[in-house]
Amino acid sequence: MDAASQAHGAPEQQAAPAAQAEQHGPGQAEQAQQQYGPEQGSAPPGGVVEQLDRPLPEGVRRRVVGLAADALGGLPAADLPASLRPYAKFTPARRARYAGTALAAALEADPVFRTRIADRLRAGQPELVTSLEAGQVPGAAEPLDVAAAAYLLRPRGWTRLVAEAGEEVERADERDAAAEAVRQAEKLQEELAAARQLAKADLERQRAEGEGVRKELESLRKKLRSLESDTRRAQAETRKLAAELAEARAAAAGERSALEGENRRLRHRVTELEGTLEAGRRTAREGRSVEDMRLRLLLDTVLQSAQGLQRELALPVTQLHPADLVDAVVPGSASPHDVARRGLAEDDPALLDQLLAIPQVHLVVDGYNVTKTGYPTLPLEQQRLRLLGGLAMLAQRTQAEVTCVFDGQDLDVPVIMAPPRGVRVRFSKTGQTADELIRSLVRAEPQGRPVVVVSADREVADGVRKAGARPVSSVLLLNRLSRT
Repeated sequence: MDAASQAHGAPEQQAAPAAQAEQHGPGQAEQAQQQYGPEQGSAPPGGVVEQLDRPLPEGVRRRVVGLAADALGGLPAADLPASLRPYAKFTPARRARYAGTALAAALEADPVFRTRIADRLRAGQPELVTSLEAGQVPGAAEPLDVAAAAYLLRPRGWTRLVAEAGEEVERADERDAAAEAVRQAEKLQEELAAARQLAKADLERQRAEGEGVRKELESLRKKLRSLESDTRRAQAETRKLAAELAEARAAAAGERSALEGENRRLRHRVTELEGTLEAGRRTAREGRSVEDMRLRLLLDTVLQSAQGLQRELALPVTQLHPADLVDAVVPGSASPHDVARRGLAEDDPALLDQLLAIPQVHLVVDGYNVTKTGYPTLPLEQQRLRLLGGLAMLAQRTQAEVTCVFDGQDLDVPVIMAPPRGVRVRFSKTGQTADELIRSLVRAEPQGRPVVVVSADREVADGVRKAGARPVSSVLLLNRLSRT
């Protein structure tokens, strides 16, 4: 505070103990007079009360507020100033944080409250308090503790102790600031050296990268020149090939014209030869007609002579022929197995014609086995239509009973189709294969009826053979249909 405030504040502070004594009662006023003594409760000789000539140093202020915050919880609520009672239940740390200003103001304006805080300090640090009251400062004591205790106790010369402590703290802060500045300078120097080293390394790296880029650019330029040279050579080669192609086209056009002329000459020659051949045929037919007439006359003469001998000798008409003595199967009892013994290949279409010529023969076809052998790349619907079309023509020519079986256990939806005339179409049921349906059809036929089964499946062939049917390969049917 300044000199004017000190001059005006001295009478107020002299009257403060009395005013506080009146507020706290007669007993507490006497206690305050005894505790303050001539240094605190009344003016010293000369009539001047010690006052600080500047604000309380910040470090001393924090220490004083901390001591007051610690001691505040041990005082009855009635002994506390009204401004501090709301903070009585706070922790010391929260009191120092939220009530710091109120504590400092109460310690400065309320000598009784300050006396109670000093009593708590006297109980906590008796040696420090005794030394200060004796006018001595412990050498090992913390300056801030000495200044805070002096501020609370107010012994003679307490302002000097507070000022010296503040100066010591300031010097310590200045030393710490100087040391921190030195550390910051050293750190900045280290960071500067590291930054310089990093910049140097970065510069070297950029130089190396620049050299690499320069070399790569030179390499790309060389490649570009090489590509330009190759492009020019390719263009020259293209022009050369275009010229050769034009020459080849011209030569081909000439050869084509020559071949067309030769072709016309050959066709004219063929026409002449055909006319000559037809004339020769007419001449041969006329000559053969004369010979045939003479031969027919001779044959009639022989036949009439033979008939005359038969009538004269009264020979009966023979009922037995040499062919009847050969061991073979007569047509009425022929079976597919008898036809199989003839000397035809297994894939010869004539073999199927002979089998279908047997009376009342039943042809059973394993549909997908045939289609996937002959044209597997077509969709299933196209496979069925192509096979059924061929079977319809075959049934019309041979008048045989034809049944085509397809595997239907994997069908998602019913197949909508119109079977061709003369062909029975059947799909196997769910849980049944086409092979099982074929064996069921063979077993349903009467014993002795000829049945031919078309399938390349060996298991199907063995099964129907045991049931009396004749199995043939799918290739045989495909060859027969292709011939149709």
